[in-house]
Amino acid sequence: MSRSFRTQLAWRAALVMAGALLSISAASVLTLRALLDRRLDASVLNVASIQAASVTDEPSGAMHFHEWELTPEEAVSVRDLIQYAQVWRADGESLLRSQYMTSDLPLERPALDRAAGGDIVWTRAVFEGIPVRLLYYPLDRFGMAHERHVLQVAAPLTNRDQLVVRVSLFLMALTIVGVGATYAGSGWLAGRAMRPVHEVIDQAEEIRAGSLDRRIHAYADTREYRRLVDVLNTMLGRIQSGFETQRTFTADASHELRSPLTVMRGELEVALRRDRDPDEYRRVLASTLEEVVRLGRVTEDLLILARSDSGSLRVRSEPIDVAGIVESVVERLRRQVAAKDIVVEATSTGDVVAELDPVLLGQVVWNLVQNAIEFAPRRGRVRVATEGTASTVTLRVEDNGPGFPPKQADRVFDRFFRADAARPQTGGTGLGLSIVKAVADAHGGTVQAENRAEGGARVTVVFPRVGATPGPGGGTASA
Repeated sequence: MSRSFRTQLAWRAALVMAGALLSISAASVLTLRALLDRRLDASVLNVASIQAASVTDEPSGAMHFHEWELTPEEAVSVRDLIQYAQVWRADGESLLRSQYMTSDLPLERPALDRAAGGDIVWTRAVFEGIPVRLLYYPLDRFGMAHERHVLQVAAPLTNRDQLVVRVSLFLMALTIVGVGATYAGSGWLAGRAMRPVHEVIDQAEEIRAGSLDRRIHAYADTREYRRLVDVLNTMLGRIQSGFETQRTFTADASHELRSPLTVMRGELEVALRRDRDPDEYRRVLASTLEEVVRLGRVTEDLLILARSDSGSLRVRSEPIDVAGIVESVVERLRRQVAAKDIVVEATSTGDVVAELDPVLLGQVVWNLVQNAIEFAPRRGRVRVATEGTASTVTLRVEDNGPGFPPKQADRVFDRFFRADAARPQTGGTGLGLSIVKAVADAHGGTVQAENRAEGGARVTVVFPRVGATPGPGGGTASA
């Protein structure tokens, strides 16, 4: 199930804001509560000091509180402002309490015992249904007569708690409003930020196979989206180039496959029109066999290139003497060499043993040498040189034919490339040099085509020496 980036961004921003506001609110409430408690404790301690001094000021030891004279109605109205006071004896007997108190303050014996021992003790409790802050104040510092007496002062926490609750509710409401505003604002901002992306997508969706020459122009001049638009346009350019290449390749492949089929069909149809003698049938079968061989060669070449394009062209490397492969190919082509009265020179320099695929290497050598023989003039010359260095093995094939078309040497590796009038047309498939490049790439090597200064063409293939074993130093063969 797809999720909206806009919604995700809004939720994440809202969650971050919620966390921040909740943290701030919690810290604010805790800080406010601590400040109120500190102020309340200071007030209670001040009242306790004053009351302790006044309750023990009689030389006779009689104790009384200095309090306002209020009516019962006034006492009720200022109840939360009254600090209640009561004097206890160490054994828990109440000796004196404020005039407005109708019952004793909550007494905790451990706190009373500690206060009787001279400590100031703070506690909390509930008095007449309201929370109070309690202070146990020892009176032994005011004379021997009060050695076992403890003053207990209580201050209501109602106002303090109500203020904390009100501030908490305000901060909670502020958090809810802030989170809601953040969610809405983030959603709006994400929508605004994604609008250019949607426009770019809309323009990209309008591009079809028949309109690959179109490009995306939306926000192409905006700094934040320029790279995205450039990448998409570059990708469209590659797709267009690949599409055109594939279309051309398909058309050329169809033509190459159709030509032998058309020839075979014509030959067979002519042969079946009437009865013929065995020699004529033999001629038709021989001609058909040539076309079948050509068709099989084109099919095999296309299969190799298809595997190369898909990355499934497997290289089964083993130590191979490249010079030996060259000699074998030259020997197999001896009939063609003799038919054109061509001199083929094969030379080898250095260690030419490398880890290569023997089958693919044989196809490379066959395609290069056969191509050179086909384009070399009658009584011409073809040179095949192999050179070994510490890291590479180089195969170089030269002929003294017409050479490559001017400014088209880099195109000879295109599939079904045909030279113009500068080179005569042959019966090849137009895939030989494409296969050479594919095999070189599969081995991690390089291939280069160029024209010789003295006339003719030169193709150089460089294979990396990967784990090659030492081989013979070199030799020379000729045909």
